[in-house]
Amino acid sequence: MLANAQLRLFLVEDDEVDVMNVKRALKKNNLTVPIDHVSNGYEALKLLNHWQSHEFTRLKNLLILLDLNMPKMNGLEFLKLLRSNSQFSKIPVIILTTSSQQKDLVAAYDLNVAGYLIKPMEFHKFVETMNALIQYWSICEMPE
Repeated sequence: MLANAQLRLFLVEDDEVDVMNVKRALKKNNLTVPIDHVSNGYEALKLLNHWQSHEFTRLKNLLILLDLNMPKMNGLEFLKLLRSNSQFSKIPVIILTTSSQQKDLVAAYDLNVAGYLIKPMEFHKFVETMNALIQYWSICEMPE
C-alpha cells in the first residue's frame, strides 16, 4: 500500500483532448493525483532519464499511462526501450488506447504491461474507468 506516499501518474499521450479527459476524470472523482505529461515516447524517455539523474523521488510510486499511437516514438517502441533499461524496467505501465487490435494487445502484454485499457467513448464511462484504475493502484505495493 502507498503508506505515506502518493501515487504519481506519468501520462504519455499526444492527444490534448485525452489529456484533458484524464484530468477532468480525476477531478470529477475528487482524486488528487500528481500528473506529469509528455506527448510521445521520446519525450518520456528523456524526462525519465532526467528524473533518474536529478530527481530520483519523482520515480517513486510512478504509474505510467501510455497511449500507443503517437508521433516520433509510439507506445510500443517506448515500452521496448523502457523494459530494456534496468533503471525503469519495473515501473508499472498501463496502456490507455483506442486500439482494440489483438496484435497491439499481445505485443503490450509481451512487454509486461500491468494492464491494457481501451478508452471508453462515453465520458461517464471514462470517469468510472479512471476511478477504478486510481483506486486500485493507490492500494498496490509499488516497486522501488
